Amino acid sequence: MQIIGELINASRKSVGEAIKTQDADTIKKLAREQSEHGAHYIDVNAGIFVGREEEYMRWLINLVQEEVDVPCCIDSPDPVVVESALKIHKGGIPMLNSISLEKDRFENLLPIIAEYKCKVVALCMSDEGMPETADDRFSIAEKLVDVLVQKGVNPDDIYVDPLVQPISTNKSYGIEFLDSIEMIMTRLKGVHTVCGMSNISFGLPKRPLLNRAFMIMSVLKGLDTAIINPLDSNMMANIIIAETLAGKDDYCMNFLEAYRADKLEI
Repeated sequence: MQIIGELINASRKSVGEAIKTQDADTIKKLAREQSEHGAHYIDVNAGIFVGREEEYMRWLINLVQEEVDVPCCIDSPDPVVVESALKIHKGGIPMLNSISLEKDRFENLLPIIAEYKCKVVALCMSDEGMPETADDRFSIAEKLVDVLVQKGVNPDDIYVDPLVQPISTNKSYGIEFLDSIEMIMTRLKGVHTVCGMSNISFGLPKRPLLNRAFMIMSVLKGLDTAIINPLDSNMMANIIIAETLAGKDDYCMNFLEAYRADKLEI
């Protein structure tokens, strides 16, 4: 499982305040801790700062890359912000979060993705709105992947996000998401699937319990990347367990290594 650490997001009150006051130590600590706890990418978002997003995004990217070796996941729909961040990113291949089939977003970001050869989250959303069914999600995913590949993006660099929606608003959202994961991983060879897991439990009590259970179900369907808090040791343990049970852990070596490191306490 590839982990995208979600904590450097300006919509979180403490992070927004750290960005506003230019508290570099707080940002670096979040980057370091997420990397130490298994993040393969550090998501960076400064979206609440209208008019200053580009400036703050560049500041965040520089701080993260001073502190850790893992690449950034540039979290913005604004092509100016995205390109500015890609220009200064160093080291490993960065990820863009995200392109969709929404006309303006699609047309503005596609040339940037083609030029910079970055990894990309392909969000299953179009101008028609949020998809309801697994078939709707797959239809959007298929179109996005087809165009990205035509533009020279390697399927291995495409991370399809079928969109997790709150189960509290429609009882079918969980199963439709799970079915879409299976469809994408089975029919669109070589791509990855990714999601922000916590949306499934929005509006409900005991959210961590629902999120962890849904993660296990998603891994069994083929999910191989997640945008989560890697400091949540229970969630990380459940991912290891899920991959072992799903046959993705040869001779249970990852499970045994985690056990020896006391990482399976849940």
